[in-house]
Amino acid sequence: MVKIEVLVGSTRPNRFSDKPAVYLCEELKKEEGVEAELVDLKDWELPFFNEPVSPIAAKGEYKNPLVKKWAEKISEADGFVIVTPEYNHGYPGVLKNALDWIYFPWNQKPVGFVSHGGAGGSRAIEQLRQVAIALQMHPIQSAVSIPQEIVRGVIQNKNPDQPLSETFRPLREGRMDMVGRFFTELLKLAVVLKAGRSEPASKG
Repeated sequence: MVKIEVLVGSTRPNRFSDKPAVYLCEELKKEEGVEAELVDLKDWELPFFNEPVSPIAAKGEYKNPLVKKWAEKISEADGFVIVTPEYNHGYPGVLKNALDWIYFPWNQKPVGFVSHGGAGGSRAIEQLRQVAIALQMHPIQSAVSIPQEIVRGVIQNKNPDQPLSETFRPLREGRMDMVGRFFTELLKLAVVLKAGRSEPASKG
């Protein structure tokens, strides 16, 4: 059993990111041997990082009680899906802040990115890959860029009663099955890395 946390990387009112995040979380729950949980940054009002030492130097000691809970929540996961919009060729500051507050709970875990916005959010993903590597995470090659027609349809509220499974159905259609490939890569790596983290460190 592996636990995957799906992070909603935007906290704006009338945002879009929470829709694909909820959908992907429900799809993950259908996968064998997977526990999935939605983690919404809107529920985690972390202050801007302002500690005198880095999270590495702090060695897991957090003065702020909310940050301590955040570290505990992230520590529960064996892998992550991060859903992010693209703002001005980048990703939201609230997401960077959430990543920066802690260090060790991210280590040696896979992460996959789901994006939307200009160029499908691809530029935000490229930046996030670099940050993930600095956090000793393992970003997978596959990514999900949500087409603009899906985003516009949701934002313009064209089909308010349409279930999310139908809204995002194009992401799983045909031979490409973008979401299926994404899940396969993420979950295989989550299993391997979980096993690696559980092995005792070599004394040699």
